[in-house]
Amino acid sequence: MNHPSFRKFFLLPLFFSILWAAPAVLAETGHDAVIVTASNATKNQLLVYDSSGKLIQTVSTGGQGGVSGNAGGIEAKGTVVAVVNFGSQNVSIFERWEGGFHLTQVIPAASSPVSVAFGHDHLYILGTTTVESHGMFESEVRYSPDGVVTLLKADGSAAQVGVLPDHLIVTEKSNVIETISLLSDGDVTGSPKLVADIPSNVNTPFGLVTRGNDAYVTIAHANETSLVRDGTVLTVTGSGTQNSPCWLALEGPFLFSSNSPSMSISRYAVYGQKIVQDAAVVATLSGDPTDIAYGEGLAAVIDGTGTLSHLSIFTVDEDGNFTLRNADTISGAANGVAVIRVE
Repeated sequence: MNHPSFRKFFLLPLFFSILWAAPAVLAETGHDAVIVTASNATKNQLLVYDSSGKLIQTVSTGGQGGVSGNAGGIEAKGTVVAVVNFGSQNVSIFERWEGGFHLTQVIPAASSPVSVAFGHDHLYILGTTTVESHGMFESEVRYSPDGVVTLLKADGSAAQVGVLPDHLIVTEKSNVIETISLLSDGDVTGSPKLVADIPSNVNTPFGLVTRGNDAYVTIAHANETSLVRDGTVLTVTGSGTQNSPCWLALEGPFLFSSNSPSMSISRYAVYGQKIVQDAAVVATLSGDPTDIAYGEGLAAVIDGTGTLSHLSIFTVDEDGNFTLRNADTISGAANGVAVIRVE
């Protein structure tokens, strides 16, 4: 394997000669980023797009897709990307070097994986019945877990996992939002705890996004988004005219929800314990959204219409307004999306 650490010294002169000639290209694209999703087919593939929406690389995950009703099926940490393979009950690890992504590991999971997250020098894998922690050393993920915890419901309805300072937060669509404790070194431990003060009308918790001590969690079929802090629901806000807020992205003061079946994206202002809908619709989609991600001034959304999916890439300005850059059609039910900075 031609890893960059072995070639750094020899590639520096070439790198600087390319960098000297690069400004015209960078000015044209406007963003040093790539967007990744997964085909989610029987022979699952990582699909890599440039910031203009052009497909630039396709790489086999070495596993089988088939996941649905989840978010966070793809997660990135620097140049490392994790992709769930639901059908083969494992997670593929990719690393980017020499301008492309390379499959480096396939990690077995305790149950069929639906969502992944990085944090505390760990990869966390949420499966249909379990959540587990795998330690990391630089870009290498430990093959065996250092902790496995069975979910509260464990009925196959698991949706997403998020990372907080001393615990994980997990949604199960069968009306459970739960937390899982972490040891000081990041291992999962103990038994899950039901989040306190979940609304009495709770109906299908779906997506979530975390920052600091805060987790924003959708309660999709109740048309609500909630703020969870320290294991307690503090605030609940309705989605107004838009139905089923499902998946979330967070940037600065703005929280963005992708809404199914309204096929739209809403913008909220978040501060303290407040969640205030700022714009009911900032963008419309061609199908029901299944995931949303933000990074490098770009928002990327995956939506589906049965046998076809769409990857929509938007430029987002300082006021949280969306401008469509490109929408690409993908055969099949693509799953997961992440925006990755290109160093």
